[in-house]
Amino acid sequence: MNAEKRQRIFATLAAANPSPKTELEFGNPFQLLIAVLLSAQTTDKAVNIATRRFFPITETPQQLVALGVEALEAHIKTIGLYRNKAKNAVAAAQMLVERHNGEVPNNRAALEALPGVGRKTANVVLNEAFGEATFAVDTHVFRVANRMKLAPGKTVEEVERKLMKFTPPEFLRHAHHWLILHGRYTCVARSPKCSECSVHEHCEYAKKDEMTSLASLR
Repeated sequence: MNAEKRQRIFATLAAANPSPKTELEFGNPFQLLIAVLLSAQTTDKAVNIATRRFFPITETPQQLVALGVEALEAHIKTIGLYRNKAKNAVAAAQMLVERHNGEVPNNRAALEALPGVGRKTANVVLNEAFGEATFAVDTHVFRVANRMKLAPGKTVEEVERKLMKFTPPEFLRHAHHWLILHGRYTCVARSPKCSECSVHEHCEYAKKDEMTSLASLR
């Protein structure tokens, strides 16, 4: 895909949603960190339902440590891998207290050193909490980047590197949100809604016209 197409794609997505936000609910950087940690292999909707049960009483790492693993498990047992996530969340909170005075660090290495926090989680926190231009490549972003030929790659790392390189600078701050939302609601996994896609004409998905034709027959 050439630079002109990328420019038009991001300009179109930006015009439709100038200030995109994560769909995870949180009140501060610490709660964002915990919400993202809990969201692995789980929908944002399910995470929000779970965090509404305990976020009102855990606004700080100290409060989550005091709550403890067992009590946290009871609050989040509706989401996948809840036992391991509860253990990591409390351990991460403990580390924040011990090493960072209870504050979420604005530093990739420090974030990735926290239990349960990988590169994707760190990228979300850096972008959403601290305004850094990062790409959190989840399944949606990976699919969209490859399907549209926006930044094709065989691994998450390759796609992230290409998106950082090829995304027009003026769109970097919000680009990963636009791609997540596009993948979640339009460029979906099984039957992409090509007939409803705002960037259809610039997309290089080989089957986009076929998908549009199928939609017209329904």
